[in-house]
Amino acid sequence: MPPPRLHDDEVEIDIALAQRLVAEQLPRYASLPVRRVASGGTENAVFRLGDDLALRLPLTPGAVGGLLKEIRWLPVVGPHLTLDVPEVVATGAPAADYPFPWAVVRWLPGNDALAEEFTSLADTARRLGEVVLELQAIPDVPPPGSQEDFGRGGPLVGRDPAFREFIVRCDGLLDVERVTSIWDDALAAPAWTGPSVWLHADLLPGNLLVRDGVLAGVLDFGAMATGDPAYDITAAWHVLDGPSRRTFREIVQPDDATWLRAQGLVVSGAAIALPYYQHTNPSMVETARRGLAAVVSDQR
Repeated sequence: MPPPRLHDDEVEIDIALAQRLVAEQLPRYASLPVRRVASGGTENAVFRLGDDLALRLPLTPGAVGGLLKEIRWLPVVGPHLTLDVPEVVATGAPAADYPFPWAVVRWLPGNDALAEEFTSLADTARRLGEVVLELQAIPDVPPPGSQEDFGRGGPLVGRDPAFREFIVRCDGLLDVERVTSIWDDALAAPAWTGPSVWLHADLLPGNLLVRDGVLAGVLDFGAMATGDPAYDITAAWHVLDGPSRRTFREIVQPDDATWLRAQGLVVSGAAIALPYYQHTNPSMVETARRGLAAVVSDQR
């Protein structure tokens, strides 16, 4: 059974389509079996291609920019990271029955952090903190205006219209007054004035690779951006508990304003995700609720 539709403008992608695209455009892989991967992701359909490869096919026009970023910038960012990251090995073009570019990547063994628990959150905090610092230390940061659809990383005020649009749809889903207060406090915090740094910008459990209970890789760089480091500090609430969150903070050492902006990003993301995905994507709902509960608990 195909997964439920997540977006109004989503195209239909099934195994037969994936097989045709490979056979027509990348015949060297045509003999490899194709099978769909169950995923809580929202941007791409993912298929295994044989044992060592995977297909990533954007679901909507808005997801194309993320794939193009991965194709363009993962070769720049990936070599600086010690954990496993995807590697694009081939690309495909739009076709008569599929309107978007697509990619073949190396398959990384393991499970995402929604499917497999970490053995030690303290160890996870250290490994996650190191990833964030490695990203921030990459010297090759593209100048503004040279990036493909880098929608994250900018001042929080740019995200305020979306928050106001969705928070009115959140009655019964969250504490609207409390969440609005946390967001307003984050908006009032000093904006980031330091140098732009590289960001994964989507460090959710579904994008963290777990192998034998240990954080082994980071997946899905489609949201990658440069700018405010708060966008990666959000992992502290989406992934960690109170003690491990303190370990993460000691390693990354964000200033108080960055920590506050990151809390705002978590609650604003929850305010958007809960009404949007409540009937279609339980993984996103679970992630949103977990991050929101952690921020609210920290602020008591």
